[in-house]
Amino acid sequence: MQQKQENTGLVWFRNNLRVNDNVSLKKAIENHKRVIAVFYFNPKHFKKEIFGFKKTEKFRAQFLIETVKNLQKNLQKLNITLLTFYDAPQNHLNKICKEFNIDTIYSQKEWTKEEVETNKLIQQSFSNKIYFIEDYDQFLYNPETVSNDFNNIPNVFTSFRKKLEKSVKVKSETTPTPLPKENLIENQTSIPHLKDLGFHNFEIHPKSAFKFSGGEDAALNRLNNYFFETKKVNFYKKTRNGLVGTDYSTKFSPWLANGSLSAKTIYWKIKEFEAEFGANQSTYWVVFELIWRDYFKYISLKYDNRIFKIGGILEKNYTWNSDENLIENWINGTTKDDFVNANMIELKETGWMSNRGRQNVASYLTKELLIDWRIGAAYFESLLIDYDVHSNYGNWMYVAGVGNDPRDRKFNTQLEAKRYDANYKFRKIWLEKTLF
Repeated sequence: MQQKQENTGLVWFRNNLRVNDNVSLKKAIENHKRVIAVFYFNPKHFKKEIFGFKKTEKFRAQFLIETVKNLQKNLQKLNITLLTFYDAPQNHLNKICKEFNIDTIYSQKEWTKEEVETNKLIQQSFSNKIYFIEDYDQFLYNPETVSNDFNNIPNVFTSFRKKLEKSVKVKSETTPTPLPKENLIENQTSIPHLKDLGFHNFEIHPKSAFKFSGGEDAALNRLNNYFFETKKVNFYKKTRNGLVGTDYSTKFSPWLANGSLSAKTIYWKIKEFEAEFGANQSTYWVVFELIWRDYFKYISLKYDNRIFKIGGILEKNYTWNSDENLIENWINGTTKDDFVNANMIELKETGWMSNRGRQNVASYLTKELLIDWRIGAAYFESLLIDYDVHSNYGNWMYVAGVGNDPRDRKFNTQLEAKRYDANYKFRKIWLEKTLF
């Protein structure tokens, strides 16, 4: 058995805000006699970006605050203290490492440009030698078991999926072991309020399709409810293109996005459900969607910063425009298309939009209005509770014709509305004004 180190281990939480199935946390506990944890609310995440949108708007900010509060509570049960700061990590980590005699930082491995730049700045800030141990912990299929060379990742999803399903197994979940109570330290830090991040308090819209709280506990409750209490998972493939209500889809994506729920936890919960009640197309389709999520992460690993370029991974030289009036109409739901408008108003009012809605409004912006797709991607990043950099940019490239869609489809929003909102129920919710 490995001897635990005397120095304190630090778990730097990023988009892995959970205690269950968290490799970084498990390694820190196994390797060190003392462990502390830290999370940074980075000020730059709440400021305006290149296209004029705040990187994180109030919906995702509130969900994040709830998530970190829940993480702090669950770490407390493991006798680990979570320190929280409203600061950039590169300004502060060196100080923490000195104060608590830390020689090793455990973190989820990130590879997109902003996170890589942050890592470089952190390394430059250290006066002593600090070891970084980073793990890919946001996948269903771990990269170590998938490919030695990401350049070999197929450009067509079906090829990727079939190879994985045939040859790669999903790893088991990890479970953390509590440390002695003596590991807890005095915590004088505080989790910021919405006001501290530049927002006003707000109530969840009464018509929102996503009325859940942030945090691992809420995620696991939703998982149990959707699978075992209501068994709605049995009908997922039939209802997944719905537009109204909480149960047309799993709604797992916001928790997956900030890592308060792992893809492996969902997978093994599906296997548990199938063992008890039987497998069907719907239970498989949840896994199918998790593989799509993985795929966009692998495409990001393969193409690096090309996922943020206007030509996408195909390096297409299309002519885009950035007409401010057209963009404002799209954002505010005042276009000529009522189905697009209803979806965009839902997003603006709730921070949520269905998958079917996202495809339609993205296609309308890029294929009908010919607006630079990156503007749409930036707006989604700002508003969506379930924003995930790889899925967001992967899907926008896909719809805009600069990504992984071999057919370069354009959605007919009028036909889509007739098919998925024939009774006008969804459009009535968001387009019809009421006096009271």
